Amino acid sequence: MNNSNMRIRQSVKKHVPNDKLCEVRILYRLVKEAINDLKGTGLLVNIVIITTMTAILTIFGVFFRSTLSISSFAKELGKVLEVSVYLKNDTNIDYATKQIEGIDHVTKITLIPKQVSWDSLKKELDLPDISNPLPDTLHVRIDKPTNVEGVCDSVRKLSYVEDVNYAKDLAEKINTANNIVSRLMVVVVAIIGILTVTIINNTILLVIQSRKDEIEIMRLMGVSNWYIRFPLLLQGAYYGFMGALISIIPMYMVHKHLMTVHNFFFVPSTDYALNLVIITVFLVGIVFGAGGSFICIKKHLQV
Repeated sequence: MNNSNMRIRQSVKKHVPNDKLCEVRILYRLVKEAINDLKGTGLLVNIVIITTMTAILTIFGVFFRSTLSISSFAKELGKVLEVSVYLKNDTNIDYATKQIEGIDHVTKITLIPKQVSWDSLKKELDLPDISNPLPDTLHVRIDKPTNVEGVCDSVRKLSYVEDVNYAKDLAEKINTANNIVSRLMVVVVAIIGILTVTIINNTILLVIQSRKDEIEIMRLMGVSNWYIRFPLLLQGAYYGFMGALISIIPMYMVHKHLMTVHNFFFVPSTDYALNLVIITVFLVGIVFGAGGSFICIKKHLQV
């Protein structure tokens, strides 16, 4: 029986004309309903909500942009972080260099011959005329501070390596800073989401209560559930969009100051940092705005 009904529906659906103009009129009607809901909410309430959303999204955007800058500085510090590899006497330098270059995450190797180190040391200190006790040294650069310890472990296992040394404290501090910033970013996103959903939830609840009788009549008339829901979702998304749009101004000002700091320290900024932040803020505002409406609809509107 169910299969028979399904075939009948599919057969009827094939003969129903696909009226694109009708779909456009329905969409226009839904947008108009959303605009009427915005007007019904009141100008002052709308201004307060958009201002609050702007403040919330500005905090998120500024923090996100600052996080990108901190990551750039940490990455640049990681690039100049070098591991000093001290070789045993009579080691084949070319062989050692090629073998260490083959280790994952090694980006550059610089040879410091023991005679150069000895001559430099004698210039700085008044040393007696003795034979050179220093070893040949390889300065190894690694792509990320998080990979320093792993590379050092691999290098120490090589038979011709006497010792390995690097600024362990600096590497640990860089890793700690990156971890703290990443965790704070998660916390900030969670707080932004909770605040946004709460604000939109309360707003849409007021709209639902003011249109309670109208919604009940539409339900009795057999109006589609999405026809009732969609304008409310649009209203929540609109608040998020407007908040994100206005927040571009303070975010751009912060971006300019951060670029000044980057230029002062000759640290390159993340490519397309501002564009990435703006796109993310718009997505967060719209998604959380519509999400707040959806949660309110599911909770207070049985359609």
